[in-house]
Amino acid sequence: MNTEKLSKRLETVAKYIPEGAKFADIGSDHAYLPCYMLKKNKASFAIAGEVVEGPYKSACTQVRQEGLTSVISVRKGNGLEVVELGEVDCITIAGMGGSLIASILEQGKKKLSTVKRLILQPNIHAYAIRVWLLENKWKLVREEIIEEDGKIYEVLVAEQGKMGLQDKLNEDAVLLLGPFLMQEKNSIFQKKWTSEINNWQRILAKLKAAPDSEENNQKKKELIEKITLVEEVLFDETN
Repeated sequence: MNTEKLSKRLETVAKYIPEGAKFADIGSDHAYLPCYMLKKNKASFAIAGEVVEGPYKSACTQVRQEGLTSVISVRKGNGLEVVELGEVDCITIAGMGGSLIASILEQGKKKLSTVKRLILQPNIHAYAIRVWLLENKWKLVREEIIEEDGKIYEVLVAEQGKMGLQDKLNEDAVLLLGPFLMQEKNSIFQKKWTSEINNWQRILAKLKAAPDSEENNQKKKELIEKITLVEEVLFDETN
């Protein structure tokens, strides 16, 4: 991967950045995404935010070598600390856990009032992000699930507005599986959740073999509920 050719997951993130946007890439690493977008004239300005010294220096070097210092600002700081209110209209956060992404959004949410779009790519636990979006009046407008190098990633695109959950009974499924992804149910989605079910069933078998306890019984109950929830979506021919 370089500034000319992004990885598949970052390409997917890039295609949802609005044309001509001013955007902040949080956890930018080598600043590949900002450099790619500005070199292709697909964005007008970018902030590359990094909290770790090594990646921050790498981003500074990359932006300088590309001759993009006038349109990409590399900043060191934690999460949305690197962004001033009203400075960008789009934020990308890719390559982190979903819980960490949700935490970054929560800690910096005062900066989000003028942001029009969030593009979020969690490596795991997209559920945590969907819960945060729902609680903070952001609605999902698109989701994608992709596979790259044997790993499966979800990309969530959200805009300000109340997320409509069509059926309260399906709320848990929507938050866990994603409203767009569970409608499409493509082969990657099916592969991911079939694997998750198999993993849960292995854990459940071990719990059933273990001595009875209140904690074990609660874990078994939760696993059975999740397995049932996902199987209903995977095997529902009408969905």
